[in-house]
Amino acid sequence: MGLLIRDAGKADAAACAEVYAPYVRDTVISFETTPPGAGEMAERIAAAHLWLVAEDAGTVLGYAYAGRFMARAAYRWACEVSVYLDREHRRAGLGKALYGVLLPRLAALGFTTAVAGMTLPNEASAGLHRAMGFEPVGTYRRIGWKFGAWHDVAWTQLSLVDEEHA
Repeated sequence: MGLLIRDAGKADAAACAEVYAPYVRDTVISFETTPPGAGEMAERIAAAHLWLVAEDAGTVLGYAYAGRFMARAAYRWACEVSVYLDREHRRAGLGKALYGVLLPRLAALGFTTAVAGMTLPNEASAGLHRAMGFEPVGTYRRIGWKFGAWHDVAWTQLSLVDEEHA
């Protein structure tokens, strides 16, 4: 059938939870310690500004979403974005494909800035964000504790609008 990138719905929650669970259980990429179930993932999908899934032949291979960056009203034009891919489909252009749909749609919704954080080291995520035009804006040192160690989180930022006309 080929790759399809589409809006996620409640029916995608279990598949998204399945994609995400290994990141929680086995890595420091996510600072969560217990993988969310389908119900929690459905709530996250509903609360997101935008949530997309990539599927092939009806199988969800990954997802990308945008959520609130910060609660204060002044931040309402910014959003935080993330991509999670099934382990067998990483480094195959799927992250770029998801962001290639997500980012323009966020701009069309009126968002001006996308930010993304990543636990260090994480060259795959850093490379994806560099390739999409995100620029480094800072690093929180020793901010997250998981698996018996402290971890840094690097932050990147992308302008979604022509800055001269923003």
